[in-house]
Amino acid sequence: MIDATPYGAWTSPIGTDLITDGQVGLAEVVVDGADVFWLESRADDGGRTSLWRDSAGQRTEVTPEHYVRSTVHEYGGGAFDVADGVVVFSSFPDNVVWKVREGGEPVALTDGSKRYAGFRVCPDLDLVLAVREDHTTAAKEAVASIVALSLTDGEETVLVTGADFYSGIAPGPDGRLAWCEWDHPNMPWDTTRIRMGRLLGTEVVDSETVAHTEGVSVVHPAWFPDGRLVFLSDESGFWNFTVFDGESVAPLHTHPADFCGPAWQLVRGPFTVLNNERILCTWLERGIAQVGCLQNGELEPLPTNQVSVDALAASPERTAALVGYATRPREIVEILRPSGEMRPLRVSATVELNPSYLSTAQPISVGTPPVHAWYYPPTNPLHRGPEDELPPLRVVSHGGPTAFSPPALRLEYQYWTSRGYAVVDVNYGGSAGYGRAYRERLKGQWGIVDVADCVTVARELAVAGLGDPERTYIEGGSAGGYTTLRALTSSEVFAAGISYFGIGDLAALARETHKFESRYLDGLVGRWPEDEEVYAARSPIHQLHRLTAPMLILQGVEDKAVPPNQAKAMAAAVRSKGLPCALIMFEGEGHGFRKAETIRRSLEASQSFLAQVFGFTPADSLESIDLGEE
Repeated sequence: MIDATPYGAWTSPIGTDLITDGQVGLAEVVVDGADVFWLESRADDGGRTSLWRDSAGQRTEVTPEHYVRSTVHEYGGGAFDVADGVVVFSSFPDNVVWKVREGGEPVALTDGSKRYAGFRVCPDLDLVLAVREDHTTAAKEAVASIVALSLTDGEETVLVTGADFYSGIAPGPDGRLAWCEWDHPNMPWDTTRIRMGRLLGTEVVDSETVAHTEGVSVVHPAWFPDGRLVFLSDESGFWNFTVFDGESVAPLHTHPADFCGPAWQLVRGPFTVLNNERILCTWLERGIAQVGCLQNGELEPLPTNQVSVDALAASPERTAALVGYATRPREIVEILRPSGEMRPLRVSATVELNPSYLSTAQPISVGTPPVHAWYYPPTNPLHRGPEDELPPLRVVSHGGPTAFSPPALRLEYQYWTSRGYAVVDVNYGGSAGYGRAYRERLKGQWGIVDVADCVTVARELAVAGLGDPERTYIEGGSAGGYTTLRALTSSEVFAAGISYFGIGDLAALARETHKFESRYLDGLVGRWPEDEEVYAARSPIHQLHRLTAPMLILQGVEDKAVPPNQAKAMAAAVRSKGLPCALIMFEGEGHGFRKAETIRRSLEASQSFLAQVFGFTPADSLESIDLGEE
């Protein structure tokens, strides 16, 4: 019989080195003929992202000398495209756009003075189209445009300008061009427009608005070969397929599920038009991603076995996707049609995992209206907890806040569950994946609904005996960090908190953050500065009189989305109350940690923090962090 071991003190083979060195990050998929391209990043290479190709089963690195990344909207995405063997990508941190053909050397098309993303390579026109963000103008904010760059010499022409933001560039038949645009104070999941025109040389003529309704998000335009324009609209309450036939707009298919997520980055839509009758697509059913074909208005699921799909692309020759599983690492796969069989092209894990150590997400819905979450029980074949003890409970509040946490395997979660922690990942009101009404539960209620939902889930799990209410803590990054800080200063449910680059002062965020999110708080909190009192009431930095829990604050020095002074001010305020607090600042890190040493240090510091706060001795040999000073 296995001896009982205190929860949190279990030995585990899932260490920080496995998380940083034992896996690669995978993102974005583009299929060009018989070749599949994707982005691959390694924490042990300073977080560098590179472009890779699979050609007839041979995997090669396309950009061994470059870091492929865009900083348009700060969150980037859409940093490369490929067509007819022509590759175009943006490099980081210099923002230079490059062109390269197989077997050739990269050639610079721009000088790096401006930022580009959302590329669409058009070899037949000798052009690459892109969203450009110009920070060199005298304007108060960066100026956004859709531009054309010559593939021969990089000569640039502005095609479309005037809106605050652009995305979803879609070249179509007969020289037609469609795109998505929106203006402050909207985010791309609030109110957007689909517009189209005709590309004559390097000029767009006959522009018109295809779809625009206040309170409706229309995104990801694409073309049928016969000239009809298809896009996703949430007018029905969910992002469903809609078509414009040249005269009118009508639903192509209505289903109570989202066929895309919020457009935080300038990536391609998660669907591909195969012909005039078929669209290869992905959607969420009760939080689980499905893959199938929409044919003549009927949805036909493929017999695939993934739980998440982060990218999907196809050509007449091949279909590929980035998928996640409940107990297997994420993969770039080729999907064989019509069987749905998935053939791995690249696995994110570089070491084999023992499945007996892996905790599987269990769906839970609690409260009224229901709050959705994924519960991961403590799992370790060599340990069990004492009969008279409940596991410490880690409550995760995701970022965004308009984001969605899928039930796919995450080694960072397994790091905790294999050590005897329970983890619950809360898709609080405001999260994507459950329709517009669920997203809009957070409208004007950020810092209230998200906190209440996390509290509800924590209490329900305590009642069910699935987590120790005396050792329940909350953790989150970015917007999730704000929810964490807000929960600690507005409730007494959580015994501790860990904030990754979290927001402590909403007013400071409104004054200092970047263009993409500069009006985001209008919809989440209220207008600034007109609603200054609301901002103060919901800012954790101004509610410290209610704080009773110790805190660990982790922050990147180069963060542009949440300025580091927020972390410093929050830590100083917590210490002034005499509460245990540690602030760790990471040089060379921005909004989201990429370096192996940062990720290792963050996890080990978190474990040291919790061991001290909850009073147990971890099995790992850890450097003890000082909870009295920075």
